[in-house]
This record gives sequence, structure tokens and C-alpha cells, in this order.
Amino acid sequence: MLGKIWKPEVFQGRGKKKDYFEGWYFKSVSRDEKIAYAIIVGVSITKKVNKSHAFVMFMDARNQDLHYFKYPLSSFWANKEKFEIKIANNFFSLNGICLDINDGQTKITAKMKFENIFPWPVKKLSPGAMGIYAFIPFMECYHGVLSFNHSIKGYVEINKNKKDFTGGKGYIEKDWGSSMPSSWIWMQTNHFDEVDLSLFGSIAKIPWLGNYFTGYIFGLFHNKRLYKFTTYNGAKIEKLQVTDDNIKIRIVNKELELQIDASRDEGVDIPAPKLGEMTAKVNESLRSRINIKLFRKNKKEKLLILSGTGRNAGLEFVGDLNELLKGF
Repeated sequence: MLGKIWKPEVFQGRGKKKDYFEGWYFKSVSRDEKIAYAIIVGVSITKKVNKSHAFVMFMDARNQDLHYFKYPLSSFWANKEKFEIKIANNFFSLNGICLDINDGQTKITAKMKFENIFPWPVKKLSPGAMGIYAFIPFMECYHGVLSFNHSIKGYVEINKNKKDFTGGKGYIEKDWGSSMPSSWIWMQTNHFDEVDLSLFGSIAKIPWLGNYFTGYIFGLFHNKRLYKFTTYNGAKIEKLQVTDDNIKIRIVNKELELQIDASRDEGVDIPAPKLGEMTAKVNESLRSRINIKLFRKNKKEKLLILSGTGRNAGLEFVGDLNELLKGF
């Protein structure tokens, strides 16, 4: 079981009987950027056995449409050594997905192959995006970034309407634990004018020893180099502002400053876990735009080393901003 810490992509929940969820998030955008799908798959394990189930969520971001397909928990299978899972006739891995869904009203088939995967690096003392927090047991929620950016070959067909995704771009992450945080911000984009540029970031309320703190993980991936701004590597959030129209963040470490200005756009309400049960709701947009500027600091001035605007951005804000601000 301990070895799984260094494999955040694999199924972590073997042996769990209650109050547990695990979900993998696949974002896929077509080459012309006219189609954007988020496919979320996983398990919901609750105290009430009859409510435990596996699921496949399919979100059509452009049409503001969500399908939630429930399956018996017994239909879920996971490889013990690597990330491969099956839910009924549906298959998911880091190399691609195959969908075969038909609930009598909606029929979805898909075959997509993923190439040039770039995950958050896993190191001995920092196994992925969670860093040293990956070693702490009983945290409410753990997170993994499995692919900042990858290319897609294949298609998705919905009710005989076939969409070509060859030449498109994708992103993969996952969450597991008992519940999603009560307050959080999440953002992601890999559609910049500069091809090899991707951003992931999250800020969340983290329960801790009867109290809580605000944790954050930001990764700016550029030309196979990852700029990290995280709680565990000493970065500090100097500005956090949320309005109806945007989210502004300034985060710094010893050498760098990252400025983020994310526009908030209309999203889709999707189910989220609370004590393993999919009873919470999250509004997620895949139509936002995120402006970023990366500066290198010195004693006299800041030097701009990277800037751009990310399109087709995923963006979520849930809960109470004051909770997040008080937790710094």
C-alpha cells in the first residue's frame, strides 16, 4: 500500500468500505477548439451500501450539458500496478480511453489515444503534486496531476454524431479521499499561443488537527520545465481577489512571481463527493480565459520572462473566500 504513494495515478482505494471517493478527470478539446469535453470517472463508496456505485460523468462544455451514468460498484476494476481501470465496457488509462455507453436515451462511444504525457514529477521525497503532504494519512482530499498537456488521436460519437479529436489537446488529473474541501479555487488551461505552456492551480481549505489552514498548489509547465508555487516549497500568496467577473492571484517564491487574472464564465453544475457520497454540487466552466505573467525577481526590479492568455480554461470557485483568506 505504501508503494502507491509514488504512483498517484493508480487506484488508491483498495479495501475502502465507506466514506471514500476516487475520481479521474479527463479534459479533451478538439483541434479547432469548437468542442470541449470533460469526462470524470470513478467510485463513490458510502456507509449506505445501496448508494455506493461507480460512475462516468460526461460534460459537454460548449452546450452546457451533463450526463451522469451510474454503474454497480462491482463493475469497477483497477490494475494494481499501473493506471488502468474499467467501468463496465468503458476503459481508461494514461494512454487513452474507450467509451461504450448506452442508457437507452444517450449512446456514447469513443476511442481516444493520448501521446506525449507530461505529469507532475514524482520524486522520492515529493511524490507528485501533493509533495510531502502525500505522506500524511487521513487527509480529507489528495490530488494528482497526471498530464499537464498531451496530444489526442481519435473520436467521440454521441447519438451517431461523430466528432474528430485528432490533433486536439488534453489534460488529466485526479482526486481521492473522503470529501472535497468546503472551500476551494481550481483552474487549468493548456491552450496558450505558446504551444508548450500549461497552467494548473488550486487553493483549498485543509482541515488540520481540529483547525484548518489554506493550502495551495500551482504549477506552470513550460518547455518541459515546471515552475512550482506550493505551500510545501515555501511560496506565498500575496494577493487573492474574487469578484463575479474574475479571480486575481499573485503568488511568489524566493526567485519568481506569478500573476494570474482569470475570467469567470458560465459553467455546468456537476456532482461532487461529500463523505464519499456524490451529494455536493460544483459549478465548472471550460470556457474561461486565464492571463498569466511570470517574473524573475531581483533587488532592483522584476524581469518579465513569460506571459500569455490561456483559452478553454477550466475554472471553479466553491465556498467562502473569507475562509480561504483566514487560513493563510
